[in-house]
Amino acid sequence: MLQIIQVNASEMENFSYLIYCPETLCAAAVDPSMRPELLLKQTTNRGLTLQLLLNTHGHRDHIAGNTTILEQTDAKLAAHSADLPNPDIALTEGMKLELGDGVIEVIHTPGHTPGSVVFKTGAELITGDTLFVSRCGRADLPESNVTALYNSLQRLKKLPGESRIYPGHNYGPMVTSTINWELENNDYLKCSNLQEFIQLRMEG
Repeated sequence: MLQIIQVNASEMENFSYLIYCPETLCAAAVDPSMRPELLLKQTTNRGLTLQLLLNTHGHRDHIAGNTTILEQTDAKLAAHSADLPNPDIALTEGMKLELGDGVIEVIHTPGHTPGSVVFKTGAELITGDTLFVSRCGRADLPESNVTALYNSLQRLKKLPGESRIYPGHNYGPMVTSTINWELENNDYLKCSNLQEFIQLRMEG
C-alpha cells in the first residue's frame, strides 16, 4: 500500500504531498509549491527515489517548485496538458501510474481549471483545489467553469464514503477528512442541483 506524507508548503496554506512505496522506496512528489526543498528533504531522509512529479493543476502556488524538483532529481513531470503544455506524461481520465508495488489512478476533475485532476491510491484522494475540507475550489477565475466544477464534485461524491481526502490547501477545520464527512459538513456538496451550487459558489 502506498503511503502519503502531507507537507505545509507555502504562506498561502498550500499542501504538498509525497507518495511512496515502503517496499521499493519509489516515490512521487505532488504540487511542490513554494518550498520544494521540504519534499526533497523528506525524500532524502527516507532513502526514497523520486520517479514522478505530479501536478493537480497548473496554478503557480502549486507548481512554483517544479523546476527545482526536476533539476535535482530524475523525476518525470506528469500533468494534464490542458493546464501544463508538454509534460513528460500527459495525464488523462482513468490513467494508472505505477509506483513501486502500488498504483496511482488519475481522475480528471475540470472546473477550478480545465486540467484539474485528483490522484487516487487505494482509499486515499489527493484532491488539489477541486475539493477542500469543508469547501471547494474557486470557479470565478479566467479559466474556471462552475458547471464543470459542479459535475466534478458530483463524481467525487459517489466515491466510497471512507475515502480519505488530502486537499491542496489547509482551509478547513482539520487537515484531512473523508467523503462521508464532506457529505455531512460541506455546503457545496450538499447543494441539491446546479443552480443552487452556482448561487452558493458564485454569489455567496
